[in-house]
Amino acid sequence: MRFLRRNTSDNADATPEEEAPAVEEPTTKGYTAGKGRPTPKRRDAEPRKRGPVAPAPKTTREALRRNRGNKGERRAAARERRERMMAGDDQYLMPRDRGPLKAYVRDVVDTRRNLLGLFMPLAILVFVALLVPNFVIQQYATLLCLIMLVAMILEGIVNGRRITKLVRAKFPKEAVRGMSIGWYSFVRASQIRKLRVPKPRLRPGQPIP
Repeated sequence: MRFLRRNTSDNADATPEEEAPAVEEPTTKGYTAGKGRPTPKRRDAEPRKRGPVAPAPKTTREALRRNRGNKGERRAAARERRERMMAGDDQYLMPRDRGPLKAYVRDVVDTRRNLLGLFMPLAILVFVALLVPNFVIQQYATLLCLIMLVAMILEGIVNGRRITKLVRAKFPKEAVRGMSIGWYSFVRASQIRKLRVPKPRLRPGQPIP
Protein backbone atom coordinates (compact mmCIF):
# COMPACT_ATOMS: atom_id res chain seq x y z
CA MET A 1 0.00 0.00 0.00
CA ARG A 2 2.82 2.45 0.84
CA PHE A 3 4.36 1.68 -2.49
CA LEU A 4 1.21 2.65 -4.30
CA ARG A 5 0.82 5.81 -2.23
CA ARG A 6 4.36 6.87 -2.90
CA ASN A 7 3.93 6.51 -6.63
CA THR A 8 0.80 8.61 -6.53
CA SER A 9 2.53 11.44 -4.70
CA ASP A 10 5.47 11.35 -6.99
CA ASN A 11 3.17 11.71 -10.01
CA ALA A 12 1.31 14.59 -8.36
CA ASP A 13 4.54 16.46 -7.62
CA ALA A 14 5.73 16.22 -11.17
CA THR A 15 5.78 19.55 -13.02
CA PRO A 16 4.07 20.10 -16.41
CA GLU A 17 7.49 20.53 -18.02
CA GLU A 18 8.47 17.01 -16.97
CA GLU A 19 5.23 15.47 -18.20
CA ALA A 20 5.12 17.16 -21.63
CA PRO A 21 8.48 18.24 -22.99
CA ALA A 22 8.40 21.34 -25.20
CA VAL A 23 8.42 20.73 -28.94
CA GLU A 24 11.22 22.63 -30.61
CA GLU A 25 10.44 24.49 -33.81
CA PRO A 26 12.26 23.18 -36.85
CA THR A 27 15.40 25.11 -37.66
CA THR A 28 15.87 23.67 -41.11
CA LYS A 29 17.27 26.23 -43.50
CA GLY A 30 14.74 27.41 -46.07
CA TYR A 31 11.70 26.63 -43.92
CA THR A 32 8.86 29.08 -44.46
CA ALA A 33 6.04 29.45 -42.06
CA GLY A 34 2.51 29.04 -43.38
CA LYS A 35 0.58 32.11 -44.56
CA GLY A 36 -2.37 31.24 -42.37
CA ARG A 37 -4.82 31.73 -45.29
CA PRO A 38 -5.67 29.77 -48.44
CA THR A 39 -4.10 30.70 -51.79
CA PRO A 40 -6.57 32.77 -53.85
CA LYS A 41 -7.91 31.23 -57.03
CA ARG A 42 -6.77 32.52 -60.41
CA ARG A 43 -10.19 33.90 -61.32
CA ASP A 44 -10.22 35.90 -58.07
CA ALA A 45 -6.65 37.17 -58.44
CA GLU A 46 -6.86 38.31 -62.08
CA PRO A 47 -9.35 41.18 -61.51
CA ARG A 48 -7.03 42.59 -58.86
CA LYS A 49 -4.15 42.72 -61.36
CA ARG A 50 -6.27 44.32 -64.07
CA GLY A 51 -7.50 47.07 -61.81
CA PRO A 52 -10.94 48.19 -60.82
CA VAL A 53 -13.84 47.49 -63.14
CA ALA A 54 -15.99 50.42 -64.19
CA PRO A 55 -19.41 50.36 -62.56
CA ALA A 56 -22.45 49.59 -64.64
CA PRO A 57 -24.25 52.59 -66.12
CA LYS A 58 -27.10 53.81 -63.94
CA THR A 59 -29.15 55.46 -66.67
CA THR A 60 -29.84 54.92 -70.36
CA ARG A 61 -28.23 58.25 -71.18
CA GLU A 62 -25.01 57.22 -69.48
CA ALA A 63 -25.02 53.90 -71.36
CA LEU A 64 -25.47 55.73 -74.68
CA ARG A 65 -22.65 58.13 -73.81
CA ARG A 66 -20.30 55.22 -73.10
CA ASN A 67 -21.34 53.50 -76.32
CA ARG A 68 -20.56 56.66 -78.31
CA GLY A 69 -17.15 56.84 -76.66
CA ASN A 70 -16.39 53.22 -77.62
CA LYS A 71 -17.50 53.86 -81.21
CA GLY A 72 -15.26 56.91 -81.38
CA GLU A 73 -12.27 54.87 -80.23
CA ARG A 74 -13.01 52.14 -82.78
CA ARG A 75 -13.35 54.70 -85.56
CA ALA A 76 -10.08 56.34 -84.58
CA ALA A 77 -8.32 52.95 -84.57
CA ALA A 78 -9.82 52.06 -87.98
CA ARG A 79 -8.76 55.45 -89.36
CA GLU A 80 -5.21 54.91 -88.13
CA ARG A 81 -5.07 51.44 -89.69
CA ARG A 82 -6.36 52.85 -92.97
CA GLU A 83 -3.74 55.61 -93.00
CA ARG A 84 -0.92 53.16 -92.27
CA MET A 85 -2.15 50.81 -94.98
CA MET A 86 -2.33 53.60 -97.54
CA ALA A 87 1.20 54.66 -96.53
CA GLY A 88 2.49 51.15 -97.33
CA ASP A 89 3.21 49.87 -93.82
CA ASP A 90 3.75 46.12 -94.21
CA GLN A 91 2.14 45.42 -90.84
CA TYR A 92 -1.21 46.78 -92.06
CA LEU A 93 -1.13 45.64 -95.69
CA MET A 94 -2.89 42.58 -97.04
CA PRO A 95 -0.67 39.49 -97.41
CA ARG A 96 -0.60 39.82 -101.21
CA ASP A 97 0.89 43.35 -100.94
CA ARG A 98 3.56 42.71 -98.31
CA GLY A 99 7.29 42.56 -98.82
CA PRO A 100 9.93 44.59 -100.66
CA LEU A 101 9.37 42.62 -103.87
CA LYS A 102 5.74 43.67 -104.19
CA ALA A 103 6.66 47.23 -103.23
CA TYR A 104 9.16 47.30 -106.08
CA VAL A 105 6.52 46.02 -108.54
CA ARG A 106 4.16 48.78 -107.44
CA ASP A 107 6.87 51.39 -107.94
CA VAL A 108 7.59 50.13 -111.46
CA VAL A 109 3.90 50.26 -112.37
CA ASP A 110 3.32 53.66 -110.76
CA THR A 111 6.19 55.34 -112.60
CA ARG A 112 4.64 54.65 -116.02
CA ARG A 113 1.41 55.73 -117.69
CA ASN A 114 -0.49 52.77 -119.14
CA LEU A 115 -3.58 52.19 -121.24
CA LEU A 116 -4.77 49.87 -118.49
CA GLY A 117 -5.36 52.93 -116.35
CA LEU A 118 -8.28 53.79 -118.69
CA PHE A 119 -10.01 50.46 -118.13
CA MET A 120 -12.52 51.66 -115.53
CA PRO A 121 -13.34 54.96 -117.27
CA LEU A 122 -13.81 53.03 -120.52
CA ALA A 123 -16.21 50.61 -118.84
CA ILE A 124 -18.27 53.54 -117.54
CA LEU A 125 -18.27 55.13 -121.01
CA VAL A 126 -19.50 51.93 -122.65
CA PHE A 127 -22.23 51.52 -120.04
CA VAL A 128 -23.46 55.07 -120.68
CA ALA A 129 -23.33 54.53 -124.45
CA LEU A 130 -25.49 51.43 -124.16
CA LEU A 131 -28.18 53.50 -122.45
CA VAL A 132 -28.41 55.85 -125.43
CA PRO A 133 -31.30 54.79 -127.66
CA ASN A 134 -29.20 55.02 -130.82
CA PHE A 135 -28.03 51.86 -132.54
CA VAL A 136 -25.13 53.57 -134.36
CA ILE A 137 -23.69 55.00 -131.14
CA GLN A 138 -23.98 51.63 -129.48
CA GLN A 139 -22.11 49.97 -132.35
CA TYR A 140 -19.25 52.47 -132.26
CA ALA A 141 -19.02 52.22 -128.48
CA THR A 142 -18.85 48.43 -128.65
CA LEU A 143 -16.19 48.53 -131.38
CA LEU A 144 -14.12 51.05 -129.43
CA CYS A 145 -14.41 48.91 -126.31
CA LEU A 146 -13.17 45.81 -128.14
CA ILE A 147 -10.19 47.64 -129.65
CA MET A 148 -9.21 49.11 -126.27
CA LEU A 149 -9.54 45.75 -124.53
CA VAL A 150 -7.26 44.06 -127.07
CA ALA A 151 -4.72 46.87 -126.71
CA MET A 152 -4.87 46.63 -122.91
CA ILE A 153 -4.38 42.87 -122.92
CA LEU A 154 -1.33 43.16 -125.20
CA GLU A 155 0.08 45.95 -123.06
CA GLY A 156 -0.50 43.91 -119.91
CA ILE A 157 1.39 40.93 -121.35
CA VAL A 158 4.33 43.09 -122.46
CA ASN A 159 4.48 44.93 -119.12
CA GLY A 160 4.22 41.68 -117.18
CA ARG A 161 7.24 40.20 -118.93
CA ARG A 162 9.23 43.41 -118.62
CA ILE A 163 8.47 43.79 -114.90
CA THR A 164 9.26 40.12 -114.25
CA LYS A 165 12.74 40.59 -115.76
CA LEU A 166 13.31 43.70 -113.65
CA VAL A 167 12.21 41.90 -110.49
CA ARG A 168 14.46 38.91 -111.14
CA ALA A 169 17.40 41.24 -111.70
CA LYS A 170 16.58 43.21 -108.55
CA PHE A 171 15.95 40.13 -106.37
CA PRO A 172 18.13 37.33 -107.77
CA LYS A 173 17.77 35.19 -104.63
CA GLU A 174 13.98 35.29 -104.62
CA ALA A 175 11.83 32.63 -106.29
CA VAL A 176 9.97 34.85 -108.75
CA ARG A 177 6.96 33.42 -110.58
CA GLY A 178 6.26 35.19 -113.84
CA MET A 179 2.49 34.61 -113.82
CA SER A 180 2.11 35.94 -110.29
CA ILE A 181 4.17 39.07 -110.94
CA GLY A 182 2.47 39.68 -114.30
CA TRP A 183 -1.03 39.40 -112.84
CA TYR A 184 -0.14 41.60 -109.85
CA SER A 185 1.23 44.32 -112.12
CA PHE A 186 -1.80 43.98 -114.45
CA VAL A 187 -4.27 44.52 -111.58
CA ARG A 188 -2.25 47.43 -110.22
CA ALA A 189 -2.06 49.15 -113.60
CA SER A 190 -5.77 48.68 -114.32
CA GLN A 191 -6.77 50.68 -111.25
CA ILE A 192 -7.25 54.43 -111.26
CA ARG A 193 -4.15 56.03 -109.82
CA LYS A 194 -5.99 57.83 -107.01
CA LEU A 195 -7.74 54.64 -105.95
CA ARG A 196 -4.65 52.41 -105.74
CA VAL A 197 -3.95 50.78 -102.38
CA PRO A 198 -1.42 51.53 -101.04
CA LYS A 199 -0.95 54.98 -102.53
CA PRO A 200 1.78 55.41 -105.17
CA ARG A 201 5.07 56.53 -103.68
CA LEU A 202 6.49 57.79 -106.98
CA ARG A 203 5.19 60.00 -109.74
CA PRO A 204 5.15 59.00 -113.45
CA GLY A 205 8.63 59.36 -114.91
CA GLN A 206 10.32 59.53 -111.51
CA PRO A 207 13.36 57.18 -111.17
CA ILE A 208 13.02 54.20 -108.86
CA PRO A 209 15.50 54.31 -105.96
